[in-house]
Amino acid sequence: MTFTQSIDLARATTVGGNGLPDTAIDAALAAVETAAGRLASEYRAGTLPLLSVPGETGDLAAIRQAGARLADGASDVVILGTGGSSLGGQTLAQLADYAVPGLGRFADKPRIHFLDNLDPLTFGSLLERLPLATTRFAAVSKSGGTGETLLQTMAVLSALDRQGLRSRAGSLFVGLSEPQVDGGKRNALRALLEPEGAPFLDHHTGVGGRYSVLTNVGLLPAATLGLDIAAIRAGAAEVVAPFISGGDVREAPSAIGAALNVAATLEGKAIAVFMGYADRLERFARWWVQLWAESLGKDGKGTQPVAALGPVDQHSQQQLYLAGPKDKLFTVVTTAARGRGPTIDAGLAERAGQADFAGKTIGDLVAAQGIAMIDTFVRNGCPVRHIHVDRIDERTMGALLMHFMLETILTGFALGIDPFDQPAVEEAKILAKRYLAEGRG
Repeated sequence: MTFTQSIDLARATTVGGNGLPDTAIDAALAAVETAAGRLASEYRAGTLPLLSVPGETGDLAAIRQAGARLADGASDVVILGTGGSSLGGQTLAQLADYAVPGLGRFADKPRIHFLDNLDPLTFGSLLERLPLATTRFAAVSKSGGTGETLLQTMAVLSALDRQGLRSRAGSLFVGLSEPQVDGGKRNALRALLEPEGAPFLDHHTGVGGRYSVLTNVGLLPAATLGLDIAAIRAGAAEVVAPFISGGDVREAPSAIGAALNVAATLEGKAIAVFMGYADRLERFARWWVQLWAESLGKDGKGTQPVAALGPVDQHSQQQLYLAGPKDKLFTVVTTAARGRGPTIDAGLAERAGQADFAGKTIGDLVAAQGIAMIDTFVRNGCPVRHIHVDRIDERTMGALLMHFMLETILTGFALGIDPFDQPAVEEAKILAKRYLAEGRG
């Protein structure tokens, strides 16, 4: 396994009365074991395609080809999509330094941009500044009817028209959406781009947007950046194996993690905090927030997901975490940072009055901060799960992504929640389109 997980520091026997009782965890694990049986049954019946995706290899060549097409001769690649159509790709792109503070502007070309939020000033300014002749676009929408993606795509086509580049739209775009079925609902994205000559990848019809990171939705940006997409899937396959083999899943990290969350929910822990100690986990945390919130926030149930980044958020959030309400379950992810990064000069350390810094690396401090944060949580009666990874690479990221998707699904099943629909989201979408037509806002 590419990571380790320990829940010992979440137990009441370790952290005191605000921790989770062993009886609650054991009862939750029994419920999760039943949920895992449901997973295995749905896998055998073919009704949960997500479980089969990690083992698929037949689509990788097409994804690599589309990624190479986007990258070839491009100064910039722009991903048009929102929510699950974007956050998974961003998570993987961080492996290639996308959105890593200070490093993003030094990344090798093509520069990649994810326009997942519809802000008129941002989008308009970007279209004015991009060298459109050497920019490629990928428009992503499972249904083909996502309003944000459609508006962005229309705006790009109009911008190409103004610069006399409309005839090249087919070579500048790649689309990604569900296939158009004869007699079925109109796919607006295909209707926009196919007449322009743009090629399309087919979105997996059985995998929803927030679970789509291991499909071509997440792997296309990764392939564009030259990442090893086969290794991403291989890491995910390692995690899903216990659930599709029919073996005992009680020791599987995803099952244990789900049981921990079920127990926390039943014990009144209304907030789940994910705190990763690495810049390249920042978008992962954001991806997880959507996955958790949209999957489990139903029927008056669910816990509030909070994304934090260590060590910076020790300065901005830990006061509340330690001295505020004891209504949170913490997940802290550490990495093998010790010994990595610049080494501190002894003379400078002495001059600053920090002699203990001499000969230490930046990574030594980060490693110490991560463990210190965990110990501080425990000392203050806060239940914490500790996940550790030796390195953040394609295989590890694939494993973590699959782990948290399985954990989310199992938690939903165990709590009697459908983790795959999002009825409350659809209401706002319908109203927004109506208000747009009416000129309201």
